[in-house]
Amino acid sequence: MNTAQLIAILSTAITTATPLVFACVGETITERAGVINLSAEGTIMMAAMVGFATAKLTGSLWLGFLAAAATGALFALILAFGSITLKGSQIAIGFVLSLLGADLSSFLGNPFVRIPGPTVPSFPVPILQDIPLLGALFFRGDLLVYTSYLLIAGSWYFLYCTRPGLMLRALGEQPAAAFARGTNVILWRYIYTLLGGSLLGIAGAAFSLDFKAGWSHRHTAGYGWIALAIVIFGGWNPLRAALGTYLFGILQSFAGVAQATIRTVPTQVFTVAPFVLMILVLVLTSGEWWEYGLRGIPPRLRRWIQRTMRATPPAALGQVFEQD
Repeated sequence: MNTAQLIAILSTAITTATPLVFACVGETITERAGVINLSAEGTIMMAAMVGFATAKLTGSLWLGFLAAAATGALFALILAFGSITLKGSQIAIGFVLSLLGADLSSFLGNPFVRIPGPTVPSFPVPILQDIPLLGALFFRGDLLVYTSYLLIAGSWYFLYCTRPGLMLRALGEQPAAAFARGTNVILWRYIYTLLGGSLLGIAGAAFSLDFKAGWSHRHTAGYGWIALAIVIFGGWNPLRAALGTYLFGILQSFAGVAQATIRTVPTQVFTVAPFVLMILVLVLTSGEWWEYGLRGIPPRLRRWIQRTMRATPPAALGQVFEQD
């Protein structure tokens, strides 16, 4: 494999990972606020269908993404009302919404199956695209890819370097303490759940209007669950979650190359392989498994890796908060 092929694989991986970046950042924000949104699979699928259908009927990509974001926010609103206001099970409500979104998208999206529609155009950045290696990797994509870069950096800065970000983390860690300091926990959990749902909706439109342009039955099947797994793998940190999405994108890119070069193996193997390998990576980097491989390295480096890799969920994640 020469340098040009490697750059092509990595640039494809970045494009492939872009929808997952939106989904993972959205889910990270929601869970940091103390709400588990298990509807990600159905939300992404329904938003992908709505986004494509809207863009096709109106001829406007902007309206397509707006409709997809509204769809994600609607699913999130149902989850928030059922779990925050009615104090139902977040897991049960999210799982039912996931099934609903998957089936409803297939039913309502049947007229739009496998028909051409608008797609996000490529937008190479002048001057920056000519930088050796880096230009081909990062600056020959489209506006959606560049927005994902800003989303990763902006969400990390917001969470860890701003006072509102500290308040957001308090919603999921110590909601009682946040309430005691004057924060309306219920209101802000609603706001961040809807924001996270909107990003899940944008992720759906990113699939149907960019990465996997078009619409078909269960067009984004599996990606919502992968996004949920990557959030855990990323330790509820946008930067680590982004690394997880790019790892998944690299696995998909290599699977595509292998499919083109190893023709004796059924194509279904290469389609499923990235999901299986990603699950394997998640297993090996969870619990105590990965720590056994660190025993032979210097103590200071080992402690830094352990601190970096430690994934602790928000203490109040999934818990009902009684706001008097």
